[in-house]
Amino acid sequence: MLKVVHLNTYDGNGGAGRGCMRLNRALLSQQVDSKIVVHYKFGKNPQIGTFNSNLIQRYYTAATILLERILAKRYLKPLQRTPFSFAWFGRSVIHHPDVKNADIIHLHWVNHGFLDPKHIAQIAKLNKPVVWTFHDSNAFTGGCHVRYTCDHYMRQCGNCPLLINAADDDISHQIWQQKHDAYQVLDFAIAAPSTWMQKSVQASSLMQGKAVHHIPNTLETDIFKPINKQEAREKAGLPTDKFIFLSGFMPSRKDLHKGTQYLLESMELLKQRLGADADKVELVVFGNRGTEDLPGFPFKTSFLGTINNDEQLAQYYAAADAFLIPSLEDNLPYTVMESLACGTPVIAFTTGGIPDMVQHEYNGCLATYRSAESFTDGMEWVIKHPDRELLQQQARQTIMDRFSEAVIAKKHMEVYQGLLKQKETGDADV
Repeated sequence: MLKVVHLNTYDGNGGAGRGCMRLNRALLSQQVDSKIVVHYKFGKNPQIGTFNSNLIQRYYTAATILLERILAKRYLKPLQRTPFSFAWFGRSVIHHPDVKNADIIHLHWVNHGFLDPKHIAQIAKLNKPVVWTFHDSNAFTGGCHVRYTCDHYMRQCGNCPLLINAADDDISHQIWQQKHDAYQVLDFAIAAPSTWMQKSVQASSLMQGKAVHHIPNTLETDIFKPINKQEAREKAGLPTDKFIFLSGFMPSRKDLHKGTQYLLESMELLKQRLGADADKVELVVFGNRGTEDLPGFPFKTSFLGTINNDEQLAQYYAAADAFLIPSLEDNLPYTVMESLACGTPVIAFTTGGIPDMVQHEYNGCLATYRSAESFTDGMEWVIKHPDRELLQQQARQTIMDRFSEAVIAKKHMEVYQGLLKQKETGDADV
Protein backbone atom coordinates (compact mmCIF):
# COMPACT_ATOMS: atom_id res chain seq x y z
CA MET A 1 0.00 0.00 0.00
CA LEU A 2 1.27 3.47 -0.92
CA LYS A 3 2.35 5.44 2.17
CA VAL A 4 2.14 9.23 2.12
CA VAL A 5 2.94 11.65 4.93
CA HIS A 6 1.69 15.24 4.78
CA LEU A 7 3.61 17.97 6.62
CA ASN A 8 1.84 21.21 7.48
CA THR A 9 2.37 23.89 10.11
CA TYR A 10 -1.11 23.58 11.66
CA ASP A 11 -3.93 21.04 11.81
CA GLY A 12 -6.76 22.62 9.87
CA ASN A 13 -6.13 26.30 10.59
CA GLY A 14 -6.42 28.39 7.43
CA GLY A 15 -6.91 27.31 3.84
CA ALA A 16 -3.68 25.33 3.64
CA GLY A 17 -4.46 23.34 6.77
CA ARG A 18 -7.93 22.54 5.49
CA GLY A 19 -6.52 21.65 2.10
CA CYS A 20 -4.07 19.25 3.69
CA MET A 21 -6.76 17.54 5.76
CA ARG A 22 -9.16 17.31 2.85
CA LEU A 23 -6.55 15.75 0.60
CA ASN A 24 -5.69 13.29 3.36
CA ARG A 25 -9.36 12.30 3.60
CA ALA A 26 -9.62 11.92 -0.18
CA LEU A 27 -6.53 9.70 -0.35
CA LEU A 28 -7.73 7.51 2.53
CA SER A 29 -10.96 6.91 0.61
CA GLN A 30 -8.81 5.56 -2.25
CA GLN A 31 -7.01 3.07 0.04
CA VAL A 32 -3.81 5.13 0.35
CA ASP A 33 -2.01 4.95 3.71
CA SER A 34 -2.08 8.73 4.23
CA LYS A 35 -1.04 10.51 7.45
CA ILE A 36 -0.63 14.10 8.64
CA VAL A 37 2.08 15.40 10.97
CA VAL A 38 2.02 19.06 12.01
CA HIS A 39 4.38 21.59 13.55
CA TYR A 40 1.81 22.84 16.10
CA LYS A 41 -1.37 20.92 16.89
CA PHE A 42 -4.42 22.82 18.08
CA GLY A 43 -6.99 20.03 17.92
CA LYS A 44 -7.26 16.66 19.57
CA ASN A 45 -7.68 14.40 16.55
CA PRO A 46 -5.57 11.33 17.45
CA GLN A 47 -5.02 10.56 13.77
CA ILE A 48 -3.01 13.76 13.29
CA GLY A 49 0.57 13.53 14.49
CA THR A 50 2.86 16.27 15.76
CA PHE A 51 6.59 16.80 16.11
CA ASN A 52 6.12 17.99 19.70
CA SER A 53 6.41 14.95 21.91
CA ASN A 54 6.14 16.84 25.22
CA LEU A 55 4.96 20.13 26.74
CA ILE A 56 8.40 21.72 26.66
CA GLN A 57 8.66 21.20 22.90
CA ARG A 58 5.11 22.47 22.45
CA TYR A 59 5.84 25.65 24.41
CA TYR A 60 9.07 26.20 22.50
CA THR A 61 7.23 25.85 19.19
CA ALA A 62 4.58 28.34 20.28
CA ALA A 63 7.30 30.75 21.45
CA THR A 64 9.14 30.71 18.12
CA ILE A 65 5.87 31.33 16.22
CA LEU A 66 5.18 34.40 18.39
CA LEU A 67 8.79 35.56 18.40
CA GLU A 68 8.95 35.64 14.61
CA ARG A 69 5.95 37.97 14.53
CA ILE A 70 7.51 40.26 17.13
CA LEU A 71 10.92 40.39 15.45
CA ALA A 72 9.33 40.97 12.05
CA LYS A 73 8.21 44.43 13.16
CA ARG A 74 11.86 45.56 13.10
CA TYR A 75 12.03 44.91 9.35
CA LEU A 76 8.57 45.43 7.91
CA LYS A 77 7.05 48.80 7.14
CA PRO A 78 4.46 49.84 9.73
CA LEU A 79 0.78 49.27 8.92
CA GLN A 80 1.52 47.08 5.90
CA ARG A 81 -0.74 44.02 5.97
CA THR A 82 0.87 41.74 3.40
CA PRO A 83 1.86 38.43 5.09
CA PHE A 84 5.65 37.95 5.19
CA SER A 85 7.63 35.06 6.69
CA PHE A 86 11.26 35.11 7.75
CA ALA A 87 13.59 32.10 7.85
CA TRP A 88 14.83 32.48 11.41
CA PHE A 89 13.46 29.31 12.99
CA GLY A 90 13.04 25.74 11.84
CA ARG A 91 13.06 22.14 12.96
CA SER A 92 14.25 18.79 11.72
CA VAL A 93 11.55 16.38 10.54
CA ILE A 94 13.61 13.51 9.18
CA HIS A 95 13.65 11.43 12.39
CA HIS A 96 9.88 11.20 12.87
CA PRO A 97 8.73 7.59 12.29
CA ASP A 98 5.88 8.57 9.95
CA VAL A 99 8.30 10.58 7.82
CA LYS A 100 10.91 7.82 7.80
CA ASN A 101 8.35 5.15 6.86
CA ALA A 102 6.62 7.09 4.09
CA ASP A 103 7.03 6.38 0.38
CA ILE A 104 6.14 9.99 -0.45
CA ILE A 105 6.73 13.14 1.62
CA HIS A 106 4.12 15.77 0.80
CA LEU A 107 4.83 19.30 2.01
CA HIS A 108 2.08 21.89 2.37
CA TRP A 109 2.29 25.25 4.22
CA VAL A 110 5.50 25.09 6.28
CA ASN A 111 6.03 28.62 7.63
CA HIS A 112 5.83 30.07 11.17
CA GLY A 113 9.09 28.50 12.32
CA PHE A 114 8.45 25.05 10.86
CA LEU A 115 10.66 24.29 7.85
CA ASP A 116 13.33 26.90 7.14
CA PRO A 117 15.57 26.42 4.07
CA LYS A 118 18.22 24.52 6.05
CA HIS A 119 15.74 21.91 7.26
CA ILE A 120 14.04 21.70 3.87
CA ALA A 121 17.40 20.74 2.36
CA GLN A 122 17.89 18.16 5.13
CA ILE A 123 14.92 16.15 3.82
CA ALA A 124 17.11 15.12 0.87
CA LYS A 125 18.98 12.77 3.25
CA LEU A 126 15.95 10.46 3.27
CA ASN A 127 16.19 9.93 -0.50
CA LYS A 128 12.40 9.92 -0.89
CA PRO A 129 10.23 11.58 -3.55
CA VAL A 130 8.86 14.92 -2.34
CA VAL A 131 5.75 16.76 -3.48
CA TRP A 132 5.07 20.32 -2.36
CA THR A 133 1.66 21.96 -2.71
CA PHE A 134 2.00 25.73 -3.01
CA HIS A 135 -0.96 27.18 -1.13
CA ASP A 136 0.49 30.67 -1.57
CA SER A 137 3.57 32.30 -3.12
CA ASN A 138 6.01 32.16 -0.21
CA ALA A 139 8.02 29.14 -1.37
CA PHE A 140 9.29 31.06 -4.41
CA THR A 141 9.63 34.59 -2.99
CA GLY A 142 12.01 36.29 -0.60
CA GLY A 143 9.40 36.22 2.16
CA CYS A 144 6.02 37.55 1.05
CA HIS A 145 3.00 35.27 0.74
CA VAL A 146 0.99 37.60 -1.50
CA ARG A 147 2.75 39.33 -4.38
CA TYR A 148 0.15 41.66 -5.92
CA THR A 149 1.98 43.38 -8.80
CA CYS A 150 5.54 42.85 -7.51
CA ASP A 151 7.69 40.91 -9.98
CA HIS A 152 10.92 40.70 -7.95
CA TYR A 153 10.34 36.95 -7.51
CA MET A 154 11.11 36.57 -11.21
CA ARG A 155 14.67 37.69 -10.45
CA GLN A 156 16.32 37.28 -7.04
CA CYS A 157 14.12 39.47 -4.86
CA GLY A 158 15.80 42.36 -3.05
CA ASN A 159 14.58 45.97 -2.95
CA CYS A 160 11.46 44.57 -1.32
CA PRO A 161 8.61 47.13 -1.16
CA LEU A 162 7.49 45.67 2.19
CA LEU A 163 10.76 46.29 4.03
CA ILE A 164 11.87 49.40 5.91
CA ASN A 165 15.45 49.10 4.66
CA ALA A 166 14.96 47.90 1.10
CA ALA A 167 18.18 47.31 -0.86
CA ASP A 168 19.70 44.98 -3.42
CA ASP A 169 20.98 42.73 -0.60
CA ASP A 170 18.13 43.23 1.86
CA ILE A 171 16.66 40.41 3.92
CA SER A 172 14.27 39.41 1.11
CA HIS A 173 17.25 38.73 -1.17
CA GLN A 174 19.05 36.87 1.63
CA ILE A 175 16.00 34.64 2.16
CA TRP A 176 15.79 34.12 -1.61
CA GLN A 177 19.44 32.98 -1.60
CA GLN A 178 18.86 30.58 1.31
CA LYS A 179 15.93 29.03 -0.52
CA HIS A 180 17.92 28.82 -3.74
CA ASP A 181 20.70 26.91 -1.97
CA ALA A 182 18.20 24.55 -0.31
CA TYR A 183 16.36 23.84 -3.56
CA GLN A 184 19.62 22.85 -5.22
CA VAL A 185 19.94 20.11 -2.59
CA LEU A 186 16.33 18.90 -2.44
CA ASP A 187 14.48 18.06 -5.61
CA PHE A 188 10.70 18.11 -5.44
CA ALA A 189 7.63 18.15 -7.65
CA ILE A 190 5.21 21.04 -7.26
CA ALA A 191 1.44 20.79 -7.04
CA ALA A 192 -0.09 24.11 -8.07
CA PRO A 193 -3.77 24.32 -7.07
CA SER A 194 -4.59 26.87 -9.78
CA THR A 195 -3.45 27.71 -13.29
CA TRP A 196 -2.53 31.15 -11.96
CA MET A 197 -0.21 29.56 -9.39
CA GLN A 198 1.22 27.23 -12.02
CA LYS A 199 2.10 30.19 -14.27
CA SER A 200 3.57 32.08 -11.30
CA VAL A 201 5.79 29.13 -10.41
CA GLN A 202 6.99 28.79 -13.99
CA ALA A 203 7.90 32.49 -14.05
CA SER A 204 9.80 32.41 -10.75
CA SER A 205 13.58 32.35 -10.64
CA LEU A 206 13.67 29.85 -7.77
CA MET A 207 11.64 27.14 -9.49
CA GLN A 208 13.46 26.81 -12.80
CA GLY A 209 13.82 23.13 -13.70
CA LYS A 210 11.20 21.93 -11.21
CA ALA A 211 8.26 19.81 -12.36
CA VAL A 212 4.96 21.66 -11.89
CA HIS A 213 1.59 19.89 -11.90
CA HIS A 214 -1.73 21.70 -11.90
CA ILE A 215 -3.74 19.83 -9.25
CA PRO A 216 -6.62 21.67 -7.57
CA ASN A 217 -7.66 21.29 -3.95
CA THR A 218 -10.74 19.28 -3.05
CA LEU A 219 -13.44 19.40 -0.38
CA GLU A 220 -16.08 17.26 1.31
CA THR A 221 -18.85 17.16 -1.28
CA ASP A 222 -20.98 15.08 1.09
CA ILE A 223 -21.02 18.02 3.54
CA PHE A 224 -20.90 20.98 1.17
CA LYS A 225 -23.92 20.13 -0.95
CA PRO A 226 -27.18 21.74 -2.05
CA ILE A 227 -29.99 21.95 0.50
CA ASN A 228 -33.55 23.08 -0.11
CA LYS A 229 -33.21 26.87 0.08
CA GLN A 230 -36.46 27.42 1.98
CA GLU A 231 -35.53 24.84 4.61
CA ALA A 232 -31.96 26.12 4.86
CA ARG A 233 -33.17 29.65 5.52
CA GLU A 234 -35.66 28.57 8.12
CA LYS A 235 -32.98 26.61 9.98
CA ALA A 236 -30.53 29.52 9.72
CA GLY A 237 -33.10 32.06 10.86
CA LEU A 238 -32.88 34.03 7.61
CA PRO A 239 -35.79 35.68 5.77
CA THR A 240 -37.40 33.59 3.04
CA ASP A 241 -38.65 36.53 0.98
CA LYS A 242 -35.34 38.41 0.43
CA PHE A 243 -32.45 38.06 -2.02
CA ILE A 244 -29.53 37.12 0.23
CA PHE A 245 -25.88 37.77 -0.54
CA LEU A 246 -23.33 35.88 1.56
CA SER A 247 -19.72 36.95 2.03
CA GLY A 248 -16.77 35.61 3.99
CA PHE A 249 -14.24 37.20 6.36
CA MET A 250 -14.83 40.94 6.31
CA PRO A 251 -12.14 42.97 8.06
CA SER A 252 -11.86 46.74 8.20
CA ARG A 253 -12.10 49.17 5.31
CA LYS A 254 -8.30 49.53 5.41
CA ASP A 255 -7.74 45.89 4.50
CA LEU A 256 -6.16 45.46 1.08
CA HIS A 257 -5.88 41.72 0.44
CA LYS A 258 -9.60 40.99 0.84
CA GLY A 259 -10.83 43.97 -1.19
CA THR A 260 -13.30 45.31 1.37
CA GLN A 261 -13.39 48.77 -0.18
CA TYR A 262 -14.56 47.39 -3.53
CA LEU A 263 -17.40 45.46 -1.92
CA LEU A 264 -18.54 48.62 -0.12
CA GLU A 265 -18.46 50.65 -3.32
CA SER A 266 -20.28 47.91 -5.24
CA MET A 267 -22.98 47.69 -2.61
CA GLU A 268 -23.52 51.46 -2.77
CA LEU A 269 -23.84 51.29 -6.55
CA LEU A 270 -26.23 48.35 -6.34
CA LYS A 271 -28.48 50.21 -3.93
CA GLN A 272 -28.65 53.15 -6.32
CA ARG A 273 -29.51 50.88 -9.25
CA LEU A 274 -32.19 48.93 -7.40
CA GLY A 275 -33.95 52.00 -6.06
CA ALA A 276 -37.11 50.99 -4.21
CA ASP A 277 -36.25 47.29 -4.62
CA ALA A 278 -33.13 47.70 -2.46
CA ASP A 279 -35.17 46.67 0.59
CA LYS A 280 -35.49 43.21 -0.93
CA VAL A 281 -31.73 42.57 -0.58
CA GLU A 282 -29.81 41.56 2.54
CA LEU A 283 -26.15 40.74 3.22
CA VAL A 284 -24.91 38.02 5.57
CA VAL A 285 -21.23 37.95 6.59
CA PHE A 286 -19.40 35.11 8.32
CA GLY A 287 -15.85 34.99 9.60
CA ASN A 288 -15.71 38.46 11.17
CA ARG A 289 -13.71 38.42 14.40
CA GLY A 290 -15.74 41.18 16.01
CA THR A 291 -17.95 44.13 15.19
CA GLU A 292 -15.79 46.98 16.52
CA ASP A 293 -13.85 47.84 13.36
CA LEU A 294 -16.34 46.78 10.71
CA PRO A 295 -17.50 49.16 7.98
CA GLY A 296 -21.10 50.18 7.48
CA PHE A 297 -23.05 48.57 4.64
CA PRO A 298 -25.89 50.16 2.64
CA PHE A 299 -28.07 47.04 3.01
CA LYS A 300 -29.30 45.30 6.12
CA THR A 301 -26.34 43.18 7.21
CA SER A 302 -26.00 40.31 9.67
CA PHE A 303 -22.61 39.31 11.08
CA LEU A 304 -22.33 35.63 12.04
CA GLY A 305 -18.80 35.64 13.43
CA THR A 306 -16.54 32.63 13.02
CA ILE A 307 -18.29 29.39 12.06
CA ASN A 308 -16.26 26.32 13.00
CA ASN A 309 -18.92 23.75 12.10
CA ASP A 310 -18.83 22.75 8.41
CA GLU A 311 -22.43 21.50 8.39
CA GLN A 312 -23.61 24.86 9.71
CA LEU A 313 -21.43 26.73 7.22
CA ALA A 314 -22.81 24.64 4.35
CA GLN A 315 -26.31 25.54 5.52
CA TYR A 316 -25.56 29.26 5.14
CA TYR A 317 -24.03 28.74 1.71
CA ALA A 318 -27.12 26.81 0.59
CA ALA A 319 -29.44 29.43 2.08
CA ALA A 320 -27.84 32.29 0.11
CA ASP A 321 -28.72 33.30 -3.44
CA ALA A 322 -25.13 34.29 -4.28
CA PHE A 323 -21.70 34.48 -2.67
CA LEU A 324 -19.52 37.61 -2.90
CA ILE A 325 -15.73 37.48 -2.76
CA PRO A 326 -13.98 40.78 -3.60
CA SER A 327 -10.51 39.34 -2.95
CA LEU A 328 -7.70 40.97 -4.94
CA GLU A 329 -5.38 37.95 -4.95
CA ASP A 330 -6.15 34.34 -4.05
CA ASN A 331 -4.73 30.99 -5.11
CA LEU A 332 -7.81 28.75 -5.08
CA PRO A 333 -10.02 30.13 -2.27
CA TYR A 334 -12.06 27.52 -0.46
CA THR A 335 -14.99 29.85 0.07
CA VAL A 336 -15.58 29.87 -3.69
CA MET A 337 -15.34 26.10 -3.93
CA GLU A 338 -17.59 25.58 -0.91
CA SER A 339 -20.23 27.96 -2.22
CA LEU A 340 -20.35 26.34 -5.66
CA ALA A 341 -20.50 22.88 -4.08
CA CYS A 342 -23.61 24.03 -2.21
CA GLY A 343 -25.15 25.17 -5.48
CA THR A 344 -24.67 28.88 -4.83
CA PRO A 345 -23.28 31.05 -7.66
CA VAL A 346 -20.28 33.31 -7.01
CA ILE A 347 -19.44 36.91 -7.93
CA ALA A 348 -15.71 37.63 -7.84
CA PHE A 349 -12.92 39.61 -9.47
CA THR A 350 -10.98 37.97 -12.27
CA THR A 351 -7.88 37.23 -10.22
CA GLY A 352 -5.70 34.38 -9.01
CA GLY A 353 -7.23 30.92 -9.30
CA ILE A 354 -10.85 32.05 -9.08
CA PRO A 355 -11.39 31.75 -12.87
CA ASP A 356 -10.50 28.05 -12.54
CA MET A 357 -13.76 27.64 -10.62
CA VAL A 358 -16.09 30.48 -11.66
CA GLN A 359 -17.21 30.44 -15.28
CA HIS A 360 -18.59 33.80 -16.29
CA GLU A 361 -22.39 33.85 -16.54
CA TYR A 362 -22.51 30.06 -16.14
CA ASN A 363 -22.10 29.46 -12.40
CA GLY A 364 -21.53 33.08 -11.39
CA CYS A 365 -19.83 36.22 -12.64
CA LEU A 366 -16.21 37.32 -13.06
CA ALA A 367 -15.87 41.06 -12.64
CA THR A 368 -13.14 43.19 -14.17
CA TYR A 369 -10.24 43.38 -11.72
CA ARG A 370 -10.62 46.24 -9.20
CA SER A 371 -13.77 47.57 -10.88
CA ALA A 372 -16.58 48.17 -8.38
CA GLU A 373 -18.94 48.92 -11.27
CA SER A 374 -18.20 45.58 -12.94
CA PHE A 375 -18.66 43.79 -9.60
CA THR A 376 -22.04 45.51 -9.28
CA ASP A 377 -22.94 44.32 -12.78
CA GLY A 378 -22.33 40.77 -11.58
CA MET A 379 -24.55 41.17 -8.54
CA GLU A 380 -27.33 42.71 -10.63
CA TRP A 381 -27.02 39.92 -13.22
CA VAL A 382 -27.62 37.24 -10.59
CA ILE A 383 -30.51 39.14 -9.01
CA LYS A 384 -32.26 39.46 -12.38
CA HIS A 385 -31.37 36.00 -13.73
CA PRO A 386 -34.49 34.29 -15.10
CA ASP A 387 -33.51 30.76 -14.02
CA ARG A 388 -31.63 30.74 -10.73
CA GLU A 389 -32.26 27.03 -10.30
CA LEU A 390 -30.21 26.35 -13.44
CA LEU A 391 -27.39 28.49 -12.03
CA GLN A 392 -27.47 26.43 -8.85
CA GLN A 393 -27.31 23.14 -10.75
CA GLN A 394 -24.40 24.35 -12.88
CA ALA A 395 -22.51 25.54 -9.80
CA ARG A 396 -22.75 22.12 -8.17
CA GLN A 397 -21.86 20.25 -11.35
CA THR A 398 -18.68 22.29 -11.79
CA ILE A 399 -17.39 21.01 -8.45
CA MET A 400 -18.41 17.39 -9.00
CA ASP A 401 -16.76 17.26 -12.43
CA ARG A 402 -13.47 18.97 -11.58
CA PHE A 403 -12.86 19.16 -7.82
CA SER A 404 -14.48 16.13 -6.17
CA GLU A 405 -12.47 13.92 -3.80
CA ALA A 406 -12.16 11.02 -6.23
CA VAL A 407 -10.99 13.24 -9.10
CA ILE A 408 -8.34 15.07 -7.05
CA ALA A 409 -7.11 11.98 -5.21
CA LYS A 410 -6.54 10.28 -8.57
CA LYS A 411 -4.51 13.23 -9.87
CA HIS A 412 -2.25 13.12 -6.80
CA MET A 413 -1.83 9.36 -7.00
CA GLU A 414 -0.70 9.64 -10.61
CA VAL A 415 2.00 12.11 -9.58
CA TYR A 416 3.08 9.95 -6.64
CA GLN A 417 3.34 6.82 -8.78
CA GLY A 418 5.24 8.69 -11.47
CA LEU A 419 7.81 9.94 -8.95
CA LEU A 420 8.26 6.49 -7.45
CA LYS A 421 8.77 5.02 -10.90
CA GLN A 422 11.36 7.71 -11.70
CA LYS A 423 13.16 6.92 -8.46
CA GLU A 424 13.22 3.19 -9.18
CA THR A 425 14.54 3.82 -12.67
CA GLY A 426 17.15 6.24 -11.38
CA ASP A 427 18.29 3.85 -8.63
CA ALA A 428 18.52 1.03 -11.16
CA ASP A 429 20.72 3.21 -13.41
CA VAL A 430 23.03 3.88 -10.49
